[in-house]
Amino acid sequence: MSGSPDTPILPLDHLALCGQDDAPALVLRGETLDYKALRSRVSRLAAWLAQEIPQKGARVATWAAKGELTCLMPLAAARAGLIHVPVNPLLKHAQVAHILADSGAVMLIGTPARLATLGDADVPVACRVVEEAAALSEAAALAGDLAPSQADPDELAAILYTSGSTGRPKGVMLSHANMWLGAESVAQYLGLEPDDRTLAVLPLSFDYGQNQLFSTWFAGGCVVPLDYLVPRDVVKAVERHGITTLAAVPPLWVQIAELDWPAETAAKLRRLTNSGGALTVDLVRRLRALFPDARLFAMYGLTEAFRSTYLDPTLIDTHPTSMGMAIPHAEVLVINELGEVSQDEEEGELVHSGPLVAQGYWQDPERTAERYKPAPAASRYGGMAVWSGDRVRRAADGLLYFVGRRDAMIKSAGNRISPQEVEEAALATGLVAEVVALGLPDPRLGQAVHLVVRAMPGSSGVEEELTRKLKEDLPNFMIPKSIHWREAMPIGPNGKIDRTGLAAELAEMAS
Repeated sequence: MSGSPDTPILPLDHLALCGQDDAPALVLRGETLDYKALRSRVSRLAAWLAQEIPQKGARVATWAAKGELTCLMPLAAARAGLIHVPVNPLLKHAQVAHILADSGAVMLIGTPARLATLGDADVPVACRVVEEAAALSEAAALAGDLAPSQADPDELAAILYTSGSTGRPKGVMLSHANMWLGAESVAQYLGLEPDDRTLAVLPLSFDYGQNQLFSTWFAGGCVVPLDYLVPRDVVKAVERHGITTLAAVPPLWVQIAELDWPAETAAKLRRLTNSGGALTVDLVRRLRALFPDARLFAMYGLTEAFRSTYLDPTLIDTHPTSMGMAIPHAEVLVINELGEVSQDEEEGELVHSGPLVAQGYWQDPERTAERYKPAPAASRYGGMAVWSGDRVRRAADGLLYFVGRRDAMIKSAGNRISPQEVEEAALATGLVAEVVALGLPDPRLGQAVHLVVRAMPGSSGVEEELTRKLKEDLPNFMIPKSIHWREAMPIGPNGKIDRTGLAAELAEMAS
């Protein structure tokens, strides 16, 4: 671990010990667990996992909607000495098959409907498949439980899969310390208290999605998980459960801002936090008008280092486009082309150092070496740092501003989408000869996926067939908003398809 913060670091499962016994900790369908019950359920589930998977460090995956299993598993797996691999419930069989094979998971626990979509070839021979209800039932029936973990905080506790700018999703390795300190950091700068109630709408397979649980429990507060069907479900949940803290991605914030909020319901919210893309100036103003009593936290982060920066809510009205400054336990430097700290207003690469930096990509030393490199000489932490590839500038007052991304990542509705993964799916249909996936600005999604394709020679009338097959093989958030058919692809000076030219052409068409 890079550096050592002046704070106790405990194994992740100790988060269940933070709240008062009779204080509410987790609202489930039909029941609310207080901290005493939370500790008991975590202990029983951990004991069942240790019984079923005795080898320490084995990977156990979950693929289910928000509920008891997905909320307790991060702590239970950590207590059992296992490595949790949460799978985004929106993914489909091809992506799940890759994650299971790549992680070497020995068990997949999921809902029957999801498990039924997997073919025999999707599940590795060494991976046992267990239905969610069976796992919870068998754990509840155990006579004993498992005591809190004494694991080294630097031990691996989770692998979160995230798409890269090229290739298949890669697994970011997170230690107990990474997630414990992330929980403490967010709880600290958000000012979370034991009487806070967090509405967890972000997917629990995301870094900040998990942190909704961890930071709230660190503060002794209560989590209300919600898989919403329509944005109005969020309004109803805030009213019903007295929600004080709400995190969302910009596309959901856009929808939330379009709803009619009763004044007394809006007033329940104390803080709003943003993740998965920047807020526009217009959206900031709309949210501030709709929730005048709530503090609005704009944040920047990357899974490889969790959160990096946040903007003090007192500055959001005067500096709505700023990323803010480093969060607690993070060191953020702007490094120029000479490898030196940039001057004020000089563009450079954002480099994140400190104990929140993850341990690299699972079994992928090549891609790890591309992103994880020695910290700059100016770093007070030293060790390994995440070189983000994002271009930023620092103003004279120390506030950071995002300039642009170095890679071609598409960021849509809070999801990081690999263009190559979408392109591979299109090519696999056999209907197209050439394909380019691009992300174009979209007022609701941040970026929308556009596909430019050249049909296979001699084929015709395949437009609807391509869309149908993509919907079968890709999760909904990867489905192209538009497919643009071309007789020939533009070629650049290097002999490759001119992606930049295509992006400019489509942007001009959309304007």
